Amino acid sequence: MEIKGEIYRVSGPVVNATGIKPRMYDVVFVGHERLMGEVIGLEGDKTVIQVYEDTSGVKPGEPVENTGAPLSVELGPGLLTSIYDGIQRPLPVLQDKMGDYIERGVTAPGLDHETKWKFKPSSKKGDLIESGQTIGTVQETPTIEHKIMAPYGSKGKIEDIKEGEFTVDEIIGKMDDGTELKLMQKWPVRMPRKYVKKMRPDIPLVTGTRTLDALFPIAKGGTAAIPGGFGTGKTVTQQTLAKWSDAQIVVYVGCGERGNEMTEVLTEFPHLKDPKTGGALMDRTVLIANTSNMPVAAREASVYTGITIAEYYRDQGYDVALMADSTSRWAEAMREISSRLEEMPGEEGYPAYLAARLSEFYERSGRVETENGDYGSVTVIGAVSPPGGDFSEPVTQNTLRIVKVFWALDSKLAQRRHFPAINWLTSYSLYNKSLEEWYRENADKDWNENKAVAMNVLSEEAKLQEIVQLVGSDALPEDQQLTLEVARMLREYFLQQNAFHDVDTYCEIGNQAIMMETILHYKELAEKALAEGIEFDNIVGLDVIENIGRAKFEKDLDKLMKKYSKELDEEFEKIRGGK
Repeated sequence: MEIKGEIYRVSGPVVNATGIKPRMYDVVFVGHERLMGEVIGLEGDKTVIQVYEDTSGVKPGEPVENTGAPLSVELGPGLLTSIYDGIQRPLPVLQDKMGDYIERGVTAPGLDHETKWKFKPSSKKGDLIESGQTIGTVQETPTIEHKIMAPYGSKGKIEDIKEGEFTVDEIIGKMDDGTELKLMQKWPVRMPRKYVKKMRPDIPLVTGTRTLDALFPIAKGGTAAIPGGFGTGKTVTQQTLAKWSDAQIVVYVGCGERGNEMTEVLTEFPHLKDPKTGGALMDRTVLIANTSNMPVAAREASVYTGITIAEYYRDQGYDVALMADSTSRWAEAMREISSRLEEMPGEEGYPAYLAARLSEFYERSGRVETENGDYGSVTVIGAVSPPGGDFSEPVTQNTLRIVKVFWALDSKLAQRRHFPAINWLTSYSLYNKSLEEWYRENADKDWNENKAVAMNVLSEEAKLQEIVQLVGSDALPEDQQLTLEVARMLREYFLQQNAFHDVDTYCEIGNQAIMMETILHYKELAEKALAEGIEFDNIVGLDVIENIGRAKFEKDLDKLMKKYSKELDEEFEKIRGGK
């Protein structure tokens, strides 16, 4: 039975109501226009509601209606290729209803309830099943098979199950406990989905970006933060990861980003080719768009909507990458709502529970064993936009306490046109130890040792730069000049990568290993030659060095690197002979 009350007070997106007795996080409809909102506080006989739409013109005395259900998303075939707002309203459907400007009080279901999907049962009458187990499949897109799972809380034998074409509302079968089986299920966004157990993070999410894979890898089911000031490349880095990482499903949440940036994402993504299948990248992507001029409460909900959809595909046994761009805007939405609620502010005005909310979100990542005995993962990569690039502000600092990978974008590197502008001295990954074995077996047996040498060279260069700026590089001893040369090769040839170049945008793990091996092979030969008294200019003036740098733009990089490695041996033999 619907219980109606009335508005008592309005303060921006926060509305106080009387006359209803809801539970926390129940969805309610506010005012004559039935604006969607969520209960966030209960104070005596008053209910505090955050409204997901603009409350201009809403006044005390208007009706408030409680639905009795929490904010939930529809999960089923049709999620992939969709573009939603923060509360899972399909934007193309809203555009058809009211044009380019979203009006208030318009709702639309998350899934298309008219399309028929071809369902093939994998279970039969009499089979014993329980929640989360697969009962059949639907070919959702050309590349992704959607597994239909028994709804949460069900357990028993299948009494009836049918094959054929069904909408998401139609009954495809029944269980002996009375549960009706459908292609669709609903799930409350603030409640994490269940799994059997969490696995160790010992398989990397291969991104094809050399800086990330080689120096600061992320595990499948891991967490990473990309903090950086304006123009440092957060969005391009996330879009490159969405396109090239070896995740099977991508959920991209544009949370409070500028309208023009989000427009680029929404117009470009549908036209991007999937490099793995040759089809459209949207065939394995869900986009959630919530721009900075949309209501703040919906911005807060968009992150939960995204992670719930990601968990749903994880439960089907897929590896999912969730890109949240950016969690700073989400935190700002929390700050605005907190101030409207007149809560005690924490650091820089953010609510005292900021760290808890961020933890809650990132903790929903992980590689897990599902109810079906499959393994699926949700990897969460959150961009952070610290004001003025100040990493000491609360959102960045609280995020760093939670995530295991820190990809620090540097505005000075971006100004020098070094992309990706990830600072190798301040970034880190806490997955290095658990991923060592995988890299040793799948990349190169010396991968971990080579990485340690490369990082050592780069940190040595940073120390030497202070002296170079005072007296110039020519004043340094020859061994230190060689360190600067090898560091330059690592920076320009290995770490720099062109996201818009057809070949250089993605570098396979094997090619990354041989590139690093070749640069370090030069270092080894050069150090030996210096020790033998060969002149420094002869060592750094080899033509093959420039060829190594150009090879990353060629398709047969591995063959070229082997060729140049041999040429290095030959060149150094010549130098020794002509000594």
